[in-house]
Amino acid sequence: MQQIVLQGKIREDRGKNAMRRLRRAGTVPGVLYGGKGEVVPLSLDAHELAPLFRTESGHNALLNVKLEGQGEQLAVLKDWLTDPVMGNLLHVDLLRVAKDVRMRVRVPVRTFGEAMGVKQQGGVFEVVSREVEIECLPGDIPDDFRMDVTELALGKSLRFSDLPLDPEKMKLVSEARTVIAHVVAPKKEEEVAPEAAAAVTPAEPEVIKKGKKEEEGEEGAAPAEKAEKPEKVEKPEKPEKKKKEK
Repeated sequence: MQQIVLQGKIREDRGKNAMRRLRRAGTVPGVLYGGKGEVVPLSLDAHELAPLFRTESGHNALLNVKLEGQGEQLAVLKDWLTDPVMGNLLHVDLLRVAKDVRMRVRVPVRTFGEAMGVKQQGGVFEVVSREVEIECLPGDIPDDFRMDVTELALGKSLRFSDLPLDPEKMKLVSEARTVIAHVVAPKKEEEVAPEAAAAVTPAEPEVIKKGKKEEEGEEGAAPAEKAEKPEKVEKPEKPEKKKKEK
């Protein structure tokens, strides 16, 4: 595991203006915390921090932080803040660690070689996971895990359970069945039928003239027969009233 020595100074001034002055002077404000010690605000040399960000494995480097009046303290990089536009390092958080206390870290996983499933079987190689979480002592943190994929056939995969972990020094924290990389069959492009591919021209809507349509309907239809009128029923004649004799 890579080890880096950092010369740190305790920060007396706080606030945004003080941090801006530190950055202009080529230093990076930070904080050291954790373990049995107190939280210590400090400033660090930007050039000494640069190796931590050149590679992914540099994030797990052991840091020997030398503070004036407090001696040397072992730490790891816990978090950091960069300028989203310029990419400059703005702030770092350092976590104290003990040499005899296990800790959890995320370690990069790298693959090398040409998979048999690609070279001989026409498959497609895909990387699914690029880092794994393990538990170990600070001195046993590996820079990375390298996996040879030469014998990886079509339909086969490498998982975290295949990593070369030393059971006496390291414990797997991530799910063992998580896929690191696999070889899959290439996706077939769906064939489109010529009839489906041809553009379908929409039929023009039929313009119906209201008056003409009604006339055509009247001419084409058979004349309706007139309903016969009911026969007139003759009323019975009223009986003549007899005149009374005088």
